[in-house]
Amino acid sequence: MIAFAAYAVLAVHDGRTDVLILCLVTIGAMVGFFLFNHKPAKVFMGDTGSLALGGLIAVIALLLDRPWSLLLIGIVFVCETASVILQVGSFKLFHRRIFKMAPIHHHFELLGWSEWKVDTVFWLVGLIGAVLYLVYALA
Repeated sequence: MIAFAAYAVLAVHDGRTDVLILCLVTIGAMVGFFLFNHKPAKVFMGDTGSLALGGLIAVIALLLDRPWSLLLIGIVFVCETASVILQVGSFKLFHRRIFKMAPIHHHFELLGWSEWKVDTVFWLVGLIGAVLYLVYALA
């Protein structure tokens, strides 16, 4: 939701009402999803939903002609993906693991972090990345 909100701000700035509506509708759908996804979770998004949302974020970045914005606005997604790439590459090349488990959020859980701590830290990192990009882009 943080990434879609950042792109909504960029859409307003660029005068792209079509992209703004897409961002706001997606945020609304995600709020509806989260209402049913509190502990204990009863509805699971799975790969199909998360990959669809990731694809939509990429399309929105392209529609706004800001593809490189994904590196900062989507810093959490970049780190999650990079951790898997690094883990698999390291294991195949050197037969050693970099992380206890990949993606990296599982590594932190195995270090003893609670799910809430992992979520909170990742939300804060995502928020900081989005705000930094917005400050840069709108300055």
